[in-house]
Amino acid sequence: MSPRGQLPGRPARRRQREGAAAVEFALIATPFFFLIFAIMELALVFVTNAVLENATLTASRMIRTGQADVENLQAAAFETALCAQMGVLSGGCEERTTIDVRVIPQFRNVTPPDPLATGELDEDVLTYLPGQPGSLILVRVWYAQPLVTPFLSQAVSRVSSGDAVLSATTAFRNEPYNG
Repeated sequence: MSPRGQLPGRPARRRQREGAAAVEFALIATPFFFLIFAIMELALVFVTNAVLENATLTASRMIRTGQADVENLQAAAFETALCAQMGVLSGGCEERTTIDVRVIPQFRNVTPPDPLATGELDEDVLTYLPGQPGSLILVRVWYAQPLVTPFLSQAVSRVSSGDAVLSATTAFRNEPYNG
């Protein structure tokens, strides 16, 4: 036997590979975990959007049935009712939520002002008018969802803060309640 434990005349078949797995893992782990985190964050955005849609429909029912008129519900109280429907996502909801409730003349060809036209959420073009019995109402809600993953915030953000701005909209005719 040769000094390295090989038989004479046979070439060495294996090289030293100690630590190679650790180096390969280090090269692959960072992008892999980054991708997994981005997928989880995108899933959270989709879940938040679904919860926002449901909360908007539920809170809008108060306007549709006249409960908002009977209770003299103002914009802040409507926003509180909407955030109460957000469940586990209700923390910080009132700071992240912007609402627009307006009477519309018809269901088609309605072009309300876009509060995101400038790249920032312009609250000056928004209003809260729940209408009268039989009025056609358009309810729009925007929710700023903070993002952590850099390339995800570049892909879905609509404002300079990097937040994803989710929106929910519903239109309906108020029921003939006693106004």
